[in-house]
Amino acid sequence: MIANLHKPGLSVFFPAYNDAGTIASLVLLAHMTARELTDDHEIIVVNDGSPDHTGALLDEMARHFPWLRVIHHPRNRGYGGALKTGFAAASKELVFYTDGDAQYDPREMSLLYEALAPEVDFVNGYKIGRSDPLHRIVIGRVYHWFVRLVFGLRLKDVDCDFRLMRRRVFDKVRLSRSSGVICVELMKKVQDLGFRIRQVPVHHYHRTCGKSQFFNLPRVSRTLIDLVRLWFELVARKEHVKSAEIRP
Repeated sequence: MIANLHKPGLSVFFPAYNDAGTIASLVLLAHMTARELTDDHEIIVVNDGSPDHTGALLDEMARHFPWLRVIHHPRNRGYGGALKTGFAAASKELVFYTDGDAQYDPREMSLLYEALAPEVDFVNGYKIGRSDPLHRIVIGRVYHWFVRLVFGLRLKDVDCDFRLMRRRVFDKVRLSRSSGVICVELMKKVQDLGFRIRQVPVHHYHRTCGKSQFFNLPRVSRTLIDLVRLWFELVARKEHVKSAEIRP
């Protein structure tokens, strides 16, 4: 057990959409892990308008577990919308998030926590190996290298949603995207605004329930359009850097 005396508070949150088959076990694992790290923690789940039983299941859990807070979006706001709600709701000094589909193990949050030295602001996980169908692995690698190149990101894995950060990061970082492009937006702004990043390998597992919401033609098309717009904002015009310079 990691000594938790005088450790900073920790907010753990999950964006969830149609994750009734996985979210309960993830919430319990996150709670058991977080209480080993600090005696001041909270678990938050953002139910992003799920039409399945995700919302009802979470409400039942919240009635029994006072450390669990559930936020419901009446309508689906997209992955970025769920992340923005989670970041805004987090009240502790440290913020961790991962997805509600159980492709990452919340217990490995402790690896990121241990890597968050005093001189580090942000710990980004990277997948040891991707446990997905071949077509997703190929598309994921193409996307990763494309985004790294055009956005100038110095990351081993842009698309690993297993992250721990200090909440003060959001004193400077303002997020605007509602799609999955928000991950590129987040990491580009964190990097360009001078926050110190450490990277830690984590495991990636096969999806056991549900299906990916990303891999369909309309969503991929919208993502590409959003990436182009984001490139103009963050690379061509550097709007985030200019805003940070004039912000008191």
